[in-house]
Amino acid sequence: MEKVLITGGAGYVGSILTESLLKEGFYVTCLDNLFYSQKSLMSYASNPNFEFIYGDVRDERLLREIIPKFDVLLPLAAIVGAPACNLAPIETISINYEAVIQIEKIRESNQKLIFPSTISVYGMQSEELCTEKTSLNPLSLYAEKKADIEEILSSSNKNSIILRLATVFGASPRMRTDLLVNDFVMKAAGEGYLVLYEGHVMRNYVHIRDISRAFIHCIQNYGDMKNEIYNVGLTNNFSKLDLANKIKKYFPKLEIILNEIGEDIDKRNYQISSEKIKRKNFLPKYSLEQGIEELIKVKDIILKNNPHKNI
Repeated sequence: MEKVLITGGAGYVGSILTESLLKEGFYVTCLDNLFYSQKSLMSYASNPNFEFIYGDVRDERLLREIIPKFDVLLPLAAIVGAPACNLAPIETISINYEAVIQIEKIRESNQKLIFPSTISVYGMQSEELCTEKTSLNPLSLYAEKKADIEEILSSSNKNSIILRLATVFGASPRMRTDLLVNDFVMKAAGEGYLVLYEGHVMRNYVHIRDISRAFIHCIQNYGDMKNEIYNVGLTNNFSKLDLANKIKKYFPKLEIILNEIGEDIDKRNYQISSEKIKRKNFLPKYSLEQGIEELIKVKDIILKNNPHKNI
């Protein structure tokens, strides 16, 4: 079975991806600097196929030492989301951009690389549905650096796969509550109301376990999928008001306040099509409702003196 390196393996996505890969029989090594003091990988310690390396993805010497040992490289380490990146622009460039470029330079062409990009690269769009051929319009440093990496990987003579991931939702050992679905559910549970600015704005979402499934699908079908970009999201797109109304079904007393005066500083507005990856026989399994239900199950764990945010 193949050996997989996940940088940022102790993060929100990496913690679930590690679990999924181990269940599939892969050998998994996680490289992480534990910036958030997370303990999300502890339950895998007894698995003989799991290893952990405490280190920084910006350490070139370390990268040159370990990268040749792996068949598959998954560079997840990043400062994630526009607000967090805006607070630390220098670190964002060094981690989200320069470290990935270093990995790309060090790796051999026979090593698989699957890069997690974001549908935020579409920014604000007038097209009805964004496909992988839609012109990019990144509106944040986070999205800009993702787009820059996409361009470099796409022009490289080494093979890779780029996944443009929709807004992630769902529970993880290293939880994040700053993501829209997770945020709305926690506010509904903890505060009893939601204030919506520009509730008409459209987004697409994807469950965290479907992201893991997408990575594994790419690893297992690499020859057929390489050197391409794929959107990864739900079949349907939803407005913020649509999302709030779905959550209200579980919290009948939830008050949804439409603020017609206020303005959302996040200007992203797009609908995406994931038909391309569907043609490669990948479809999401988890609905928004399933994600909302699982978040409600663990809401007290999440809310109890435990602010799971990136900023």
